[in-house]
Amino acid sequence: MKSFIIDVTKDSPLEMMQIDTAISFKKYIEHLRERISTETTVRKKFFEMVLDSLLADPAFLNPIATPDIGHYKAQLDLVYGMLIPPIADEKSILWALSAPINPTIFFGTDAFYDLLTESSTGNLRCDLESVHQGSVRQKVMMIYSMIFEKFYDFPVAHYGDMLVSLKEGKSRLQKFYRINIDTRFIDVILKGPLPELDADTIRRQLQESTDISELLTLLPLSLFRFEGISVLTLTDVTQEHAVENLKSTILDRNNFDSKTYHKHITDTLKTLVESSDIEFGLTPVLKVNNKLIFNRNIILQSQVTNATTVADVSEELYLSVAESYFADPKVIFMRKIGEEDLKHPFVKTLKGYGVESYAIVPVYFDNKVTGVLELFSLREGAIDEKVLSRIDPALSLIAQIFQNNIIEFNSSIDNVIRDKFTSLQPAVQWKFRDAAWHYIRDKAEKSTGAAIESIGFKDVYPLYGAIDIRNSTNERNIALREDLRLQFSVLIDTFAVLKRKQGFGLADEMAFKCKKMLAWITDESTDNDEMKIREFFDNEVHPFLRHFRENHAGKQSRLPAYAGIDEAEDEEDEIAIAIDRYFGLTDEANGEAYQNRRALETSMQTINSSVNLYLDLFKTEIQQSYPTYFEKFRTDGIEYDIYIGQSIEPEKAFSNLYLKNIRLWQLTSMAAIARITHSLLPDMPKPLLTTQLIFINSGTIDISFRDDERRFDVEGAYNIRYQVIKKRIDKVHVRDTGERLTQPGKIALVYFNNKSAEEYVDYIRYLQEKNTLLDDLEFLDLEELQGVNGLKALRIGVNVDSEWQ
Repeated sequence: MKSFIIDVTKDSPLEMMQIDTAISFKKYIEHLRERISTETTVRKKFFEMVLDSLLADPAFLNPIATPDIGHYKAQLDLVYGMLIPPIADEKSILWALSAPINPTIFFGTDAFYDLLTESSTGNLRCDLESVHQGSVRQKVMMIYSMIFEKFYDFPVAHYGDMLVSLKEGKSRLQKFYRINIDTRFIDVILKGPLPELDADTIRRQLQESTDISELLTLLPLSLFRFEGISVLTLTDVTQEHAVENLKSTILDRNNFDSKTYHKHITDTLKTLVESSDIEFGLTPVLKVNNKLIFNRNIILQSQVTNATTVADVSEELYLSVAESYFADPKVIFMRKIGEEDLKHPFVKTLKGYGVESYAIVPVYFDNKVTGVLELFSLREGAIDEKVLSRIDPALSLIAQIFQNNIIEFNSSIDNVIRDKFTSLQPAVQWKFRDAAWHYIRDKAEKSTGAAIESIGFKDVYPLYGAIDIRNSTNERNIALREDLRLQFSVLIDTFAVLKRKQGFGLADEMAFKCKKMLAWITDESTDNDEMKIREFFDNEVHPFLRHFRENHAGKQSRLPAYAGIDEAEDEEDEIAIAIDRYFGLTDEANGEAYQNRRALETSMQTINSSVNLYLDLFKTEIQQSYPTYFEKFRTDGIEYDIYIGQSIEPEKAFSNLYLKNIRLWQLTSMAAIARITHSLLPDMPKPLLTTQLIFINSGTIDISFRDDERRFDVEGAYNIRYQVIKKRIDKVHVRDTGERLTQPGKIALVYFNNKSAEEYVDYIRYLQEKNTLLDDLEFLDLEELQGVNGLKALRIGVNVDSEWQ
């Protein structure tokens, strides 16, 4: 044990507040007396002996000046012995005593002092820093929590834990420690009149306000004196922090370029394995037409890729070796690359590139290999079993990185197909031809580079429609919950078989975890954390089951994978059948544990396919009266924009008759879509309803082609308002009711101009006569939206059952 002063608060905001504090063991002695009065075991004698020793020096009962604390080394040793279990190893435990509030440390374990001080000077290490920016507020709120509890009888959340970081030894990697501050032995003494504060004021300061200055004014800390001791305990949470940091990096992917993104990942992994000598490469499995491909832009720092490129190994040979590896993926680990390893050509290439220690780990997402993680070092023996075990908590997150890479890559392929191979709509193709011709002409005539002219259409009438699947997000959550409930139930049964047949106690513990998760999932008031559940399956459940299944691989049952367990002929078969049944159940394509999600996706695809088909027919039909630009957007449902006007077809005179015709057509088509989606209900594995929305814009707008997005968009400040309204009306409510405007089986028409509404009322009356729409027309005022007010709406029911005329 060591006893010298470390002033952690020097030049800190807490020191500047000049809080009145004093070191005192009075409250600790009161605590010890209370323990003696309630203790009935042999420890009572020991407690009494300690108390007598502490009371032997009357000066120890009074407040002690910080410079004088070293005179009480014997008493401090006794306090340590009482607060720390006897079997604890002083050399490894990070424990200390400090003055109350201001952590001026005066006594602690050797390990604590060695960690926080420079070995040469004994001074506080300069690289010690708080991790969270709000740490000052946190410290102040910890002080106020004691005041609120004692003087206002207001229970407060625990503010005792903080996070600090230090750079570790030669590696200079960040190590993170959680500091727990035990304030039980601090007494708060009021020095003057106590200000009156009600519970609401305290609650607002604690929960809502981020500015502590108001609280410091309402309840100045100068009114109080703090006597006692703080007990500090440090816990190494580097691995936990590294995993959380990796999660944050994945979520913030769009904020980084590829180099910064990779650096964040590799720095985090270095922290996780506690070595700066190890580098990492991430290679996702990318395929085109089910064939492995090589894409250097997505591969992050792969040493195999770099070495083979330098060695001029052909891409075909590289892909051939990669295909062989992915056919039977497994961990390859070379602590030290030796002569025997050099027989493999790629290892020889790695050695020539300076690599002395190497490992490659296959990474799985949903039981499929999505990529490989490489670990390599220029130092022999840098990678060992301990390093591989430390990287294990990050594998599920790396799997998510690879899955995101794969999705992004596939999306980029689809975007190229959409952008480069989808033909322009005939209604506007002439404009692009003119622009292309002018570009070719100008390029030939000018010595400097020619610019492509902007493409736009002025004074066009927009028509907007949206078909939305009602409550699609809620339905997704419900489907996920039901599937996981089944998966966990079968998993619990599987672990029960392992426990019964093998007597393996860990199976009981795994079943207990599953039951807790099942209870959590079943509670509909909580949100399911898919990443946490997936980590549990990938890191704990599946490796556990695969181990037992592989042990029984030579004893396969003749029964099918879904046969009842009672039909097994012996316990070996029963274990294999139980595990096979679980993995069969979790097969994404056919397993019962994906049944609800498959049903939901099938129903959504059924609706969208039918709506898409009808809109394609509608698009073709409306072109016959007057050329229009028609564009669809896929959300959970389908949205579309239609533009019509003279500028789209200069060769044909435009009349408002064409506009009225297409408006009637749009209303009729929405009624038809409502009827179609209703008729699909009996054929859907998961019944889903749709809502239909039209926005009526009475005037014209200007649109232009956006080169960067390869689509038409509105132009000008006034026209952008139209786009803003479109995006905000899908979830608008009827004023003063809280009711959503859009409802299944109805068409909602949003408008500003009463004259436009009158036009649509005429169309509605016409379609009511044809038995297309019901006789339930509503005229509604809508709630104000951000930047938008004065919206109104018509809402009319669709006759989804009777025959139309």
